Amino acid sequence: MISSAPMLWLSALAIDLAFGEPPRALHPVVLMGWAIGTLERAAPRDDRPARAFGALVVGLPTIGAYVIGTFLDGQRWSPVRTALSVFILKSTFALRELVGAAARVERALAADAVDLARDELRSLVSRPTEELAAHQIASAAIESLAENLADSYIGPLLFYRFGGIGAAIAYRVVNTADAMIGYRGRYEHLGKAAARADDAANYVPSRLSALAVVTAAPFVCADAHGAWQVARNDHGRTASPNAGWPMAAAAGALGLRLEKPRHYALGDGAAPSARDIRRARRLVMAAAVLVTAAVLATYPGARR
Repeated sequence: MISSAPMLWLSALAIDLAFGEPPRALHPVVLMGWAIGTLERAAPRDDRPARAFGALVVGLPTIGAYVIGTFLDGQRWSPVRTALSVFILKSTFALRELVGAAARVERALAADAVDLARDELRSLVSRPTEELAAHQIASAAIESLAENLADSYIGPLLFYRFGGIGAAIAYRVVNTADAMIGYRGRYEHLGKAAARADDAANYVPSRLSALAVVTAAPFVCADAHGAWQVARNDHGRTASPNAGWPMAAAAGALGLRLEKPRHYALGDGAAPSARDIRRARRLVMAAAVLVTAAVLATYPGARR
């Protein structure tokens, strides 16, 4: 009989795949963003105080989320506790939304609606999209699929497995803080703690995601050997210490060259097209299934 912790995750995954994201007014990540934004607005503007305050901006919501999730984990079973646990777990990942956003870009490119594809791409990437050519749009979509396999699915799953609901929510807070303030420019100092925390939190998920892409490749008629070679050789070309792993693995598996102009190029294959986004979606879903099965199988009693 499978244990209750895997069942909670599988229930959350089923809800995600069936219904996608909850309304913004009910989404816990929106509340996380509100808390982070409130603290950000109170931050000092001087460099050194801003850097110290940045640790509070990411630390306080993360600790609060962990305490709430751990408290929920410690309650006796009840229908209300189960429903709330599943709802919160669902909020820590967004597999359907990730794949669906990529599919919308794919459909627009396949219809030669490049302007629409640029608009749809904005839900996947933060880079400017106005000047991107069709193959660059496809590349950005595939890069986002691969990178967010770690951020939007495997990361929360791993933290849940080894730290319960509290750790999964805390991971999502760190990821949200990094997305909001963890980049250069205006947030060079304030966002330093969020960026470093996100780098640390994603160290294992990113590498496991690359391994999952390698393992999943034969199931979707992709190149496992190429995935491993390109991941090993090209993962260090990105500014992020983590993002290059799953993106390079995807480039090798699909036989593509994934490129962010003036930043990095991964792989030495063909320029990607709409068809390759479809292949990437299948690869990411296969990798997610394999990791889910492998991680949940590690629970005591899961094999009975």
